[in-house]
Parts: sequence; structure tokens; C-alpha cells
Amino acid sequence: MIAGTGTVVNVATVLLGSAVGVLAGNRLPSRTRDLVTDALGLVTLLIAALSALAVTDPALADAVGSHAPLLIVLASLVVGGVIGSLLRLEQRVESLGGWLQKRLSGASDSAERARFIEGFVTSSLVFCTGPLTILGSLSDGLGHGADQLYLKATLDGFAAIAFAASFGWGVAASALTVLVVQGTITVLGALLGDVLSDAGLAAVTAAGGLMLVGVALRLLRIREIAVADLLPGLVVAPLLVSAVAAFR
Repeated sequence: MIAGTGTVVNVATVLLGSAVGVLAGNRLPSRTRDLVTDALGLVTLLIAALSALAVTDPALADAVGSHAPLLIVLASLVVGGVIGSLLRLEQRVESLGGWLQKRLSGASDSAERARFIEGFVTSSLVFCTGPLTILGSLSDGLGHGADQLYLKATLDGFAAIAFAASFGWGVAASALTVLVVQGTITVLGALLGDVLSDAGLAAVTAAGGLMLVGVALRLLRIREIAVADLLPGLVVAPLLVSAVAAFR
């Protein structure tokens, strides 16, 4: 199987799901679309909780000690948040969404623009911060097969239908984020080999789970957390695991 096939399939399912969602969403009243968004928020919260439980992974505890995993995840989010805030990642992602909205639709209505950007940002975060994104892309790049990305593609396709019913074509634009993020990780996997240990992967999964909590809070309209600013934490987490393990 050619490396990168999983990402191509994932991009296709996001685009297809978005098209179906937009067609369906135009036929639904706003109250129903809001309910769909609430349901997605609750499901995202469940996925986040399951991912965050990776902090209890035995491989992580063996590598850094039984009391360090929680501190590593906390430090990953704090340090990653500081880096992301200084780099203004959230603002840059929103600006990219606005640029794509202008290029793709050309509509100047402020409400429609905000809806497009929210759909792009939220979908990009949901599709790219889960554990299958990293694990599946690395596996694809290492030549171990793209089965995990095929599973993710299926899940993302159904999620795209629901997202697009509420947010419109901004969800389809998130296919670009999926292509760039997963494609980059796949290439890194092909070039660097098995660079992420089981302990490092557990830390990344746990940190990503907490980021998904932030996405869920946005979907449920509880709090607008700048989740994109936290994304560097996904890089910081395995680095902290390696550093702590080296000094034990």
C-alpha cells in the first residue's frame, strides 16, 4: 500500500461528509442544527475522556514513574499553551479560515463569515487532535498499513455530516488541515522511523484528550478555549517523557 493513501481517503470522506451535511443542514431549522451541535459536543467530550485516560497507561508510568504522568500532561499543556499563545496560533488558524472563506465563497456577510470560520476551526481541531491522527499517520508512513486512518476517515466522514449541518462549508475547508497535518506526520514517520515510544504516545494521547475537552466546551457553548494555542503541547509531551525517563 502506498504511504499517504490513508490521508487521501480521510480528506475524501471529510469533503463528502461536508457536502452531505450542507445539503441536509439547509433543510433543518436552526433549533435542530443547534441540537446536532450539542450532541457532537457531548460525543467529543466522551472521546476526550477516553483519550485522557491514557495518562494511566502502564508504559508511561514505567518510563517516568507512577506520580509523574499527570505532571507531564499538565506541563505539556502549560508550556505548549505559552508557546502557542506567543505564536498566536489560534489567531492564525482563524485568519486562515477567514481567508479560505473569502476565497471559496466570496460572501461578505459577517454572520456567515463567523459561521464558516467556526466550522473550519472546530472541525480542524476535532479531526487533527485525536490519537488516531498521530498513531495512524505514523503507521502509514512506517509502512505498517493505513487501517487506523481508514477507521478515522469513516468516523470523520460521519462527524463532517453533523458538523456541516450546523456550520456549513467551513467544515469542508478543514480537509486542507487534515491533508497538511496527517501528510506531514506520515512523511516524518517514513523519514525517521519508530521515533515515538509507547510512553510518549500515551502522553500525547492524554494531552490531546484534554485538548478535545476544550473543543467540546466550545461546541457546547460553555467557554471559548483557544485550543489551537495548546497544540504545541502535543510536541512537548513526548519530549518531556524522554527527558524525565533519561534522568530517572
